[in-house]
Amino acid sequence: MGPLPERAAETTAEQPWPVRVLSLKIADYVDKMSQLWVEGQVIQFSPRGGTAFLTLRDPDVDMSLSVSVSMNAVNAMPIPLTQGARVVLQAKPTFWTKRGTLQLEARQIRPVGIGDLLARVEILKRTLAAEGVFDADRKKPIPFLPQRVGLITGRSSAAEKDVVENARRRWPAVRFEIREVAVQGSTAVTEVCAALVDLDAHPEVDVIVIARGGGALEELLPFSNEAMIRAVAAARTPVISAIGHDVDQPLLDLVADWRASTPTDAGKKVVPDAARETALVTAGRDRLRLALGRRVEVERRGLRSLLSRPVLADPVAQVRVRRTEIEALRGRAAVRMEGRLTRAGDQVEHLLRQVAALSPQSTLDRGYAVVQHRDGRIVMDQDDVGIGELLRVRVARGDFGVRPVSDGVDTPPERDAPARGTSPAGSRTTSTGTSTGTSKGTSKGTATPTKRARRTAS
Repeated sequence: MGPLPERAAETTAEQPWPVRVLSLKIADYVDKMSQLWVEGQVIQFSPRGGTAFLTLRDPDVDMSLSVSVSMNAVNAMPIPLTQGARVVLQAKPTFWTKRGTLQLEARQIRPVGIGDLLARVEILKRTLAAEGVFDADRKKPIPFLPQRVGLITGRSSAAEKDVVENARRRWPAVRFEIREVAVQGSTAVTEVCAALVDLDAHPEVDVIVIARGGGALEELLPFSNEAMIRAVAAARTPVISAIGHDVDQPLLDLVADWRASTPTDAGKKVVPDAARETALVTAGRDRLRLALGRRVEVERRGLRSLLSRPVLADPVAQVRVRRTEIEALRGRAAVRMEGRLTRAGDQVEHLLRQVAALSPQSTLDRGYAVVQHRDGRIVMDQDDVGIGELLRVRVARGDFGVRPVSDGVDTPPERDAPARGTSPAGSRTTSTGTSTGTSKGTSKGTATPTKRARRTAS
């Protein structure tokens, strides 16, 4: 088997490093690191003889390192070291090759002073304010009557009791969705943020209350943590901050949509007062009843005033006047219509007389006759008539046929014989253009010779 590769990049599947080689190389790399100062929160503290073992956790995220420190350095601290304390220590990173773990060997350990913590909180406050996290225009309104209230508080804490009891005292039907978490210590930030995300996603939770009782400044520091502040700013549900007392003001109060001075104040804010709302409704109904009563009385007085007027004292007076006018108009219309009908009747009668006077029948009624050929042509000239031609003669009452027996030349009449051009009554044979019976005129274009025959006979 050949020599082992010197560098990690030179290893292959055929020439790998054994675990011991990798562990030794990591230990050698870590040993080259210089001493450093690191800050964190003590979440586990276990003294064992002359050495104390503790876990140092980042206060903002869930990351931690194991630390070993001599008890002499721990005892040299001005205050006793406890779990949850914020410390800064000088340490040298070391790698334990047997188990492959990284830890810090601390030389010195110091508590973080309150002044330092406040200075850091102030720096964070300015940074977030510059980003607009605390702006009033991004805050959401608190619902008047939430369907369900989300409550994040400590386990079996007095703050939970204050919020729930005061809310139910004001509105007995209020419902809560409670998440009990650590509100101080190393896990407070992560647990509160997780509960906030959970309640923010709940479909029935309309408002979230984060409540904690009073405490020392260092105990309230988780509520000034940047991770928690940004989680509250990103929540879609309105958040009420009820941390500590009125004098306490963590950064959560600035980012929350509404700040309650105490958990009791939050219980009063989250729901309306049923008794007060009932009183408001009753007062509103009373005012409405009085307003309606006054309005009805005003309208009643106005109605009485209208009824007292003469026109309404006798409501049918106007109807009678209008009825008289209508009857007069109807009479005038009837007279005019009757006059028009009379004039129209006279005009029709006059037209009928004109038509009768101009009618061919009236001419026939005066004794004239119309002589026609067989084809219906009217005889207009005696030269158009041939001897023996069958002609049609139309008189006032009927028609008959005739045949001419001469050419129309006058001849002396014989004694005791009828004149030429005449025939006994009822005779069907006459001369040209002569009709029998009482015919004594001429037709259109054709005249009968009856008068001439009588003159010759005389």
